Amino acid sequence: MTQSPSPGPIRIAALYGFATVADPEGLRARLEAAACDGGVRGTLLVAQEGINGTIAGPADSIAAVLAIVQAQPGLANPEIKFANADAMPFHRLKVRVKPEIVTMGRPDIDPANGAGTYVAAVDWNALIADPDTLVIDTRNDYEGEIGAFANAVQPNTTGFRDFPAWFETEGKALIAQRKPQRVAMYCTGGIRCEKASALLKAEGVDDVRHLHGGILRYLETVPEAESLWDGECFVFDERVAVGQGLSPGSHTLCRGCRMPVSDEGRASPNYVEGVCCQRCHATRDEARRERYAERQRQVAIAEGRGIVHIGVPTPEKPKRSL
Repeated sequence: MTQSPSPGPIRIAALYGFATVADPEGLRARLEAAACDGGVRGTLLVAQEGINGTIAGPADSIAAVLAIVQAQPGLANPEIKFANADAMPFHRLKVRVKPEIVTMGRPDIDPANGAGTYVAAVDWNALIADPDTLVIDTRNDYEGEIGAFANAVQPNTTGFRDFPAWFETEGKALIAQRKPQRVAMYCTGGIRCEKASALLKAEGVDDVRHLHGGILRYLETVPEAESLWDGECFVFDERVAVGQGLSPGSHTLCRGCRMPVSDEGRASPNYVEGVCCQRCHATRDEARRERYAERQRQVAIAEGRGIVHIGVPTPEKPKRSL
């Protein structure tokens, strides 16, 4: 569990945990009631496989919601990352029951009881430097494009739901070809690689390991001089990307396709702030570009008045799973 820095008026908690939830609807109702009573906003997803989400509110209210989570069998120590904010980052509260807390399209996979072995950030370098380790990035194509661990296999999926098919058609063949002693997997915050490790174990891979806390924990923990990370890490909030020590990265977000845009990408003649980028400009007709341009004008007006425009994405509307 990562503790927060100095206290702020708004406490933010990003959390997940895999555990068998016998009554997802009952847990959802208890969480929603506590959150509503405490003025908490954000999103929580509950499924039979566990809980996932990000919430914000007064510190004591956040603690009350987390106490309900931690009272659930198997969730006494969920992964929680705290942060503080000067203003509420979410517009509303959503607590929902879903088939999966991170969608892979395989609700039969049981991460609570069948996941691989956690690897601490301080032990990750030695693991992936071993030639007998096959390293797999479980994130999506656009994430791997802006940063990755050296020599990691990039499945180049467009969504986590595509990962099982990639493993069936390419991953198994790769393991058969290389015959690694072990497979090491990573993702942004730990949840996708943990679930993917359970998939590989269910498919007969004996030694599967995954980076505890994901890339974010690694960048926060491992000194820059020792880091094997190359590039920036895409994140699911308005920072867009972070670097060593979780410092702000250089990428911004295309408001047309919600993909990261580099300095080079912003120099492209096809990049229009708030409208489109090199990746999506050809897919936007004139009517859509006009709507996006008007939205951008309204955002600029709101910024000039010192307020947040409702059309600006917040972490309440994550673009993909961590």
